[in-house]
Amino acid sequence: MLLRNAWYIAAWADELKAEPLARRICDEPIVLFRDKDNRAAALTDRCCHRAAPLHMGTIVEAGIQCGYHGLVFDGSGHCVAIPGQSRIPDDARVRSYPVVEKDQLVWLWMGEAAKADPSSIVEFPYHNDKATWPNKHDMYPIKGNYTLMVDNLMDLTHLGYLHAKTVGGNPAAHVDAEMKTVRTPRGLKFTRWMKNSVPPPSYVRAAGFSGRVDRCQEFEFVAPSTVLQWTGATDVGSDYADPQRDFRFQFRLFHGLTPETDTSCLYFWSVANGYRQNEPEATEQLYREIAPTFVEDKAMVEAQQARLDAFGETGLVDIASDANRMHMRRMVERMIAEEQSALAAE
Repeated sequence: MLLRNAWYIAAWADELKAEPLARRICDEPIVLFRDKDNRAAALTDRCCHRAAPLHMGTIVEAGIQCGYHGLVFDGSGHCVAIPGQSRIPDDARVRSYPVVEKDQLVWLWMGEAAKADPSSIVEFPYHNDKATWPNKHDMYPIKGNYTLMVDNLMDLTHLGYLHAKTVGGNPAAHVDAEMKTVRTPRGLKFTRWMKNSVPPPSYVRAAGFSGRVDRCQEFEFVAPSTVLQWTGATDVGSDYADPQRDFRFQFRLFHGLTPETDTSCLYFWSVANGYRQNEPEATEQLYREIAPTFVEDKAMVEAQQARLDAFGETGLVDIASDANRMHMRRMVERMIAEEQSALAAE
């Protein structure tokens, strides 16, 4: 069951161009476009006339025009033009969804419009700060439930195994990392220290480390499906009081998971370079180093989903490193239960 009263990422802002964009979110077909004032809009991807998908139409000055019989709908979903007739029926409309464009992302509210509070959208201003945090982004469709990808980010002991050739490094460094977790009203934050460790290959290529390093990772999970990450490293023996200020190698990652169906999701991610900001090639190199790790995650999560489809969750066990993952799952399950309870009461 999917949570609907939540903000989900529908697209990167630069994905909305001259043509309508089709997406499926919470198992509902959505069409996204920009109106004549460049405002993002989202409608149910179904014309109210003969059920033609609106994404097969075109964007016109007044809104989006159905590609079958030419009806035009504005950003609120109201039909504003019907070829061959002047009177427009009152019920000639399609559902519109609350949309907020923020930090280079287009956020969509799938539930009750009255409960859509833009102030609850996750803050990630680094996307807007190209000077200090030059960044690059992408989106991967994944054939797996979105919570499997969040699980992946909540338990980093997999890095030394699944990502051994890229950002992983020694498996023992991750399993034995010093962990500190703090629960928050909307999720949790955790910090992982891997001191005096061998730098992974991608760190060496990016920052030129020649010896051991102190590594630090800071994560924040914001329910239901966003993870914010800062990662850094510096030579062992370096002076530092605040890693985010003093580490000579650091980058930020944004992870946003949007449920497409119960068994598929859209993974919006970005990487921001915080160490060689004046070198565009450094940002490109960092992207090229990080992207393969997420392809590895995608392959594993899709394989997990296939086995869950075949066997269900019967017989699965939890281990010590699952603590943060379990807290995340319980929080999302509680939010879904509260939403369903409210619907039942109505």
